Amino acid sequence: MTGVPLAAPVEMPGPDVPWDRVLEDMARSGTAVAHARWTGWLPRDLDSPRLRASLGPHDWRRHGAMTNPAARARFVATRLLTRYAAAAVLRVAPDEVDLAYRPGGRPYLRGCDQVEVALTHTGDVAAVALSRRGRIGVDMEPLVRQMSYAGLRRLLCTPMERDTIGAMPEAERSDALLRLWTLKEAYTKAMGQGMRMGFTGFGFDQRSGDLVSRDGTPLSPGEWSFAAYPIQGTHLLSVAGHTAGWETSADTAAASMLDSGFLDEVTRALLEVIE
Repeated sequence: MTGVPLAAPVEMPGPDVPWDRVLEDMARSGTAVAHARWTGWLPRDLDSPRLRASLGPHDWRRHGAMTNPAARARFVATRLLTRYAAAAVLRVAPDEVDLAYRPGGRPYLRGCDQVEVALTHTGDVAAVALSRRGRIGVDMEPLVRQMSYAGLRRLLCTPMERDTIGAMPEAERSDALLRLWTLKEAYTKAMGQGMRMGFTGFGFDQRSGDLVSRDGTPLSPGEWSFAAYPIQGTHLLSVAGHTAGWETSADTAAASMLDSGFLDEVTRALLEVIE
């Protein structure tokens, strides 16, 4: 929908699979999306020194403080997926990725502002998106989730969306609401707002897919791209990507984006953690 096309999601079932497709997508479209069953990313030993190096000091402390085994396992697996995906586009080892978090929990790559990153997980499925074009957001829900038009129309839909979805056959409304919900979640996450941003204050033109205001006026025409994809046969993944006019170079290697002094500091810090 609208803007520059986004890369379609690529399944990455584990850390040992080739990342060529992700690199190709980033070079071609400026975005890349990887998804997986997070259990395929779960290491055998959640307390090994090697895992400490892979997670980095901050995430290592977070995972060590968790008392719920399932939450701890999911946290480790999803962070490894994120680090490997970032490492692929930065062309560095996963241990060299400095994954940090902004207020509110949104991840970012410290020292690599040219590449935005977003993460989502629901149930046993996780997805990470990266962009060198600008902001990016992702959201995901199970395809079988039933969405009530009567219950959600005033919380989710603009007046135009209420009219459009209300006119659909009842059997089609849930799928339309699920798509709309995940697209709006992806957009507000890309904006750094999440559900703090009211979903009825903006919408999507049902014909063009363009982002519009509550009254149907186009918002930031041509700047945003949106897409929704069924993945894993079980989930709907929606992606929102912004084109901010950043440098158009397809080279996202860390060595090209960072000065050598910064790289030296990162390397020294990582060696201290490992030791």
